[in-house]
Amino acid sequence: MNDPVVRTLAAIALLAVPALAAGLILGPAWGWAVLSLALAAALLSHAHHLRLLARWAAGLAADVPEGRGMWQDVLTLLYRRERAELRRRRTLARLLARSRRAGRALPYGMAILDAEHRILWCNDSSERQLGIDVRSDVGQPIVNLVRQPEFVRYVAARDFSAPLALKTSRDDGLILSVQLVPYVESQWLLLSRDVTQATRLETMRRDFVANVSHELRTPLTVLIGFLETVRELKLDPGRSRDYLNLMAEQGRRMQRIIDDLLTLSTLESAPAPEHDERVDTALLLARVLGDAQALSGGRHRIRLDAEEGFDLLGAESELASAFGNLASNAIRYTPAGGEVRLVWRASREGAIFAVEDTGIGIEREHIPRLTERFYRVDRGRSRESGGTGLGLAIVKHALARHQAALQIESEPGRGSRFAARFPARRVVAAPARRKSEALG
Repeated sequence: MNDPVVRTLAAIALLAVPALAAGLILGPAWGWAVLSLALAAALLSHAHHLRLLARWAAGLAADVPEGRGMWQDVLTLLYRRERAELRRRRTLARLLARSRRAGRALPYGMAILDAEHRILWCNDSSERQLGIDVRSDVGQPIVNLVRQPEFVRYVAARDFSAPLALKTSRDDGLILSVQLVPYVESQWLLLSRDVTQATRLETMRRDFVANVSHELRTPLTVLIGFLETVRELKLDPGRSRDYLNLMAEQGRRMQRIIDDLLTLSTLESAPAPEHDERVDTALLLARVLGDAQALSGGRHRIRLDAEEGFDLLGAESELASAFGNLASNAIRYTPAGGEVRLVWRASREGAIFAVEDTGIGIEREHIPRLTERFYRVDRGRSRESGGTGLGLAIVKHALARHQAALQIESEPGRGSRFAARFPARRVVAAPARRKSEALG
């Protein structure tokens, strides 16, 4: 009998038995008195349990109260329901906490906004990217915190079918892709993603294509013009030979550009060189010195100041390309009669290869961009020097693959110093040998 009504009627019937017995033995008055007292006791028990239940419902008691009689079954069921609800809430709380931890760990910004675009919550990436402080900015309209006019117009237009590229006002030039997405209960998700690097790479790609097109257009134009001249005009052998020589020079220039582009592509795509390939620096420096002297043709004073005792670990071809480009640049941009000095210093703490010249020098504002592809300082002799504009980009990539860094110091009219610094793990003691003639 779990039905409370049936149990109540049964209890009243049980109370009526002693009351009837008292009435038959002692008289009707005693019977009604006994029944009244029994019913009063039952009502007091119910009132007591109801009071305990009311205190629990009001939050004045932590646990569901214990009961007696029929209340024991009722309160036991309520206790079980409360335990189940508590377990469900704890599970939901764990899931919510886990979701929020996952949301905070996301590399993308995520903020929850209400129907009026006020902030309800945001993760760490959103705080960092949008400049939001979730502890103090909850309840603030997002447009009060992200005030770029294009973002304000984006929110006001309510057309969120496509993301917005937003350039922030921060000093680091951060560029974000932001988009509002409908969320539950008239809420919105504000998603943000750092696209600074991707935007810069796309800009570099466009600039690179434009630069390659520009660099190849000039020699191609010259070639086509001379070909048309040779084909359409009757020229004497001497003039034809001059035109053919000029055409050959332009062809060699395009070949140098293509070779340097292929070198760059190889450096960018190939795995980093191993640490176990020993590069004989004495022979390498001797070769760089010889190439520099050949390029100079006696127009410069070229000195090698090198110490023996240590070699490098890495790819000899890449190091030769890097060292050779630094030396050839110094010769190209140093007027005749100037001096170019090749310096090699090494110890167990690291090594440095430097090229110092007394050339035309470089203004300070150009130095950070010198390793960009096809970047040239406009001095009137950049193209006349014979360079492709890719040499320092090759140097930068080759050194980076050896965990080395390029340092540039220059002053207009007084010369430049380009130094490649190698970490200790790329330096190894040279084997015993006689002093190289090249270092003598």
